[in-house]
Amino acid sequence: MTLVTTHPDRRMAEIADKIRSGERLSLEDGVFLYQSDDLLTIGQLANEVNAKKNGKKVYFIENMSLYFTNVCEAHCAFCNFRKDEGQEGAYTLSPQQMIEYVDQHIHPGVREFHIVGGHNPNVPFDYYVESIRALKKQYPNVTIKAYTAAEIDFFSRISGLDYRQVLERLIEAGLETLTGGGAEILSDQYRKKMRVTKANIQQYLDVHRTAHNLGLRTHTTMLYGSVESLEERVQHMLHIRELQDETNGFQVFIPLSMQPISPKASIRRRNSAYDDLKAIAISRLMLDNIQHIKAYFINIGTQLTQVALAMGASDAHGTIVREKISHAAGALTPAGITREDLVWLIKGAGRIPVERDTFYNEIKIYE
Repeated sequence: MTLVTTHPDRRMAEIADKIRSGERLSLEDGVFLYQSDDLLTIGQLANEVNAKKNGKKVYFIENMSLYFTNVCEAHCAFCNFRKDEGQEGAYTLSPQQMIEYVDQHIHPGVREFHIVGGHNPNVPFDYYVESIRALKKQYPNVTIKAYTAAEIDFFSRISGLDYRQVLERLIEAGLETLTGGGAEILSDQYRKKMRVTKANIQQYLDVHRTAHNLGLRTHTTMLYGSVESLEERVQHMLHIRELQDETNGFQVFIPLSMQPISPKASIRRRNSAYDDLKAIAISRLMLDNIQHIKAYFINIGTQLTQVALAMGASDAHGTIVREKISHAAGALTPAGITREDLVWLIKGAGRIPVERDTFYNEIKIYE
């Protein structure tokens, strides 16, 4: 089968038949969908798939993003968040400093701390463990969603512990799930071009496999829109799909639209709305074994998020409270949003807002 067909309408009809009969899409199918300009049909098919899985419900959470340190040994080409030790703007917060920050910004509805940061080699693994322990002790009713698979791999290297031992230490301290970052594009060629020297493809997948085997349900991402090919995007999804077949441990897939380094970057340096919607819809069609696809409003904006809810997305993320990483890289969107605005946004798309916890247990349905 070739990647380019001379009969696109027939090929699209064949893919639609596969989807509606529950047949799994192939790499070639995914690449064809990316090459097609028929966004409305792709979106309609994704909407049908999502409706079968989630009905009209769209989920969100009251959460808060925390960043203990921005010092990082890695030099990924796309990152404007990282700093070197001693560089202007570099910081590493003590657990007590983080608690003081949270006390200043938290509100009673927050159910989750979303914790990521730099790979700081100047502090020991115990620092990362005790940071989690201090937060969990101070806020026992808030779920700790912390660290990417790449951070877990980094902790393994600086501690001499294997992935399982690292995760067991963190779980004992209060870790309840992993964040999805660090995946970027699961392609060796991409990682070489973008200087991604942190966890490689196998290490990223092995960390999540180990976490799933320990009973954690985790999150996973795809950072698209730079140097990767369309085939690499689809292959990325297939890596995730294969691990999900094995463990069933992923709760949600989160396509992340690459942000330019500067907020002043021209429109030509940003992904198109067309590409962002394709990423959502094709993710929904390829990842038949993952319950939720997230529309991350921080990257694609609130209004495009509304459209994405009609093209396969069933999660609108959360309130966040002061996101920093995408904004360091040039995001123009709000750094946070209120619960009322999220409910309005979801209802405005003709969907039913559902406030959830980290594990998609329903807290409140806003009919």
